[in-house]
Amino acid sequence: MADMTDEEYDALDELLTKTTPRLTNIPGIFARQRALLGALDEVSANYIMTKAEAFHKTPSEIIGEMVREKIAVNL
Repeated sequence: MADMTDEEYDALDELLTKTTPRLTNIPGIFARQRALLGALDEVSANYIMTKAEAFHKTPSEIIGEMVREKIAVNL
């Protein structure tokens, strides 16, 4: 978090060092990305992952760009 003060960083560090975060069953970013790719065939998932890694983006960003390009072409 770029907008935290040194005191806030220290307080957060102290909190996370001395306590165990409580986990929930809410899926995080990695689980959502895995579920998204799981809905695709293997070739498509590999293509999207390769592009995402090459451009330092998430699979969702790559898919969003592809959809927006397709929409723009059809307008």
